Amino acid sequence: MTTSRYLADYAITCDRDFSFLADVAIDVTNGRISWIGKESDAPHHPGPTTKLGGLVMPGLVNSHAHTPMTLVRGAGDGLPLMDWLTKVMWPREGQMTPEDALWGMRLGAAEMLLAGVTSTCEMYLFEEALVEAANEVGIRLVMTPGIISTLHGESFGAAQNRITDIAEFHSQYHDPNSLITTGFGPHSAYDLPLELCSEIAEAARDLKALLHIHVCETKTEGAELEAQNAGESTVQLLANHGVLDGRVLAAHSVWLNDSDIETYAQKDVRVAHCPVSNMKLASGTAPIQAMRAKGIDVGLATDGPASNDDLDLWQEIKFAPLLARVTTLDASSMTPQDALTMATVEGSRAIGNDDTGTLEIGSKADFIRLDLDDPTFVPVTNNDELIAHVAWAGSGRHVTDVWVGGKQVVAHRQLTNFDLGQALQQVQSRGQRLAKDSGT
Repeated sequence: MTTSRYLADYAITCDRDFSFLADVAIDVTNGRISWIGKESDAPHHPGPTTKLGGLVMPGLVNSHAHTPMTLVRGAGDGLPLMDWLTKVMWPREGQMTPEDALWGMRLGAAEMLLAGVTSTCEMYLFEEALVEAANEVGIRLVMTPGIISTLHGESFGAAQNRITDIAEFHSQYHDPNSLITTGFGPHSAYDLPLELCSEIAEAARDLKALLHIHVCETKTEGAELEAQNAGESTVQLLANHGVLDGRVLAAHSVWLNDSDIETYAQKDVRVAHCPVSNMKLASGTAPIQAMRAKGIDVGLATDGPASNDDLDLWQEIKFAPLLARVTTLDASSMTPQDALTMATVEGSRAIGNDDTGTLEIGSKADFIRLDLDDPTFVPVTNNDELIAHVAWAGSGRHVTDVWVGGKQVVAHRQLTNFDLGQALQQVQSRGQRLAKDSGT
């Protein structure tokens, strides 16, 4: 069992104390961090040593995405959410094949890795194609196969078949020791009957799997459902039907009241915060500070590349605290450390990967190197300033090298095992076909 040592000028660990280290050594054994600390304190190491320089930190975690939507990137700009979905997105996606999804996921996974995103939680169809793409490109994937009304909600039989298929998919692909873990992805309470959401949640609990669902993304999406149920909020209705029991990731969660937030805290619901997508679709601003004050884990997420329009989580790292500050008129409401924590360890917990997102002994060795020889990182007069530079000015262009499970997947800004050029050509031609065939 070989141990590899990496030497860097600085490390942001994103551990419980948000430790900042200088002149750091990181040892990786069997895909996990076996030692980290000052180089001068490191144990004897006869194995390979790589001098990285720069700054290392945990890989970023995209806690909610629909990555094969690279095939429909940019379509329907300016439409409100429901028109955007029904008039543009779903017609194009309805023409999509498993091979389309494979290429869309390949390109998106490559885009994320090049930006330092080492884990992604996906809600989509064609789940086997997404697993194939993730394994090929080398990104860590939490795959929650989608369940939507147009395919799986019209009859009890169709829904039951889908639940059974996902359970079988879980038994085949869920492996915390690999790159792939799995869960269930019911679209939302406004798209699926509450009774069906409850059945799906029960199936997820039986397998101790993640339940990944859109909740309260827009102000009006739940109006009809709530009116039919004596005005009870969507969150309370989900709770009443047992949907929030078990391990639950609630994407967006923009329009929550204080009681909803309290329910999340009591049920230990985790949240995927999508600030850029929420702004682009004019959905609103999620009350993230109130959630985190209640101890709710909140990860950052891009949402799909059609509503963002990219998969570079650095934008979310910047915009999450900006939105928090401008909505509260309080410049201290969210710090750079908060934003980086949400993009790493908090996001990892949110998607069910409790052993990623930090640089500490025992964690999976998912880490990235940033080049500090850039105007946006100068000057630095203390450690807090460098951390602030990373949060406010960091971007994919600063990421030079990426490791997932100790395996280097990006070296000197190039993917190590994937042909990006071919993926670009494939997604271009396939995206054109989807637009033509759907008439949008």
